[in-house]
Amino acid sequence: MRNDNDLFFVCSLIEFLGRERRLSRKEVVARLGKETIQRVYDYADVFHCEPIAKVADDFVQLRSLPTGSYDNVADCRYNVPDYWTIGKVYARLIDDVAERDGSSPIDALEKVYASWIDEAISNYNSDFFYQPRDYLFACFDEGEVLDG
Repeated sequence: MRNDNDLFFVCSLIEFLGRERRLSRKEVVARLGKETIQRVYDYADVFHCEPIAKVADDFVQLRSLPTGSYDNVADCRYNVPDYWTIGKVYARLIDDVAERDGSSPIDALEKVYASWIDEAISNYNSDFFYQPRDYLFACFDEGEVLDG
């Protein structure tokens, strides 16, 4: 297991964009596209020097990201985790998937965000996103939330 700060930034940006544009994170990834996500990953050390809102706005303009109606933040009845926290959850899971599959971080990112687990992590009314890293990976691997 690595500590991939560039992947952490990419996942946090995806979360930020999802909240700002009211899009599911799966849709943000699809609309950004692999090439754009790879660019963010490759230049994350530069992008992270700017405020994340500015970086997000640049990619909203570049990829013409629409405003949707998905709003898991408004639906949350409890404290909303910040986008950095959720970015870390995704980055760790993606890192584990990439390591297991021997795939690139971006290929693993696409696989994770396109799966069922995106909806589970985005449900802030559950405690799923707070679960340990190895549990989230096991759930992803099995294709469902596992009993404790």
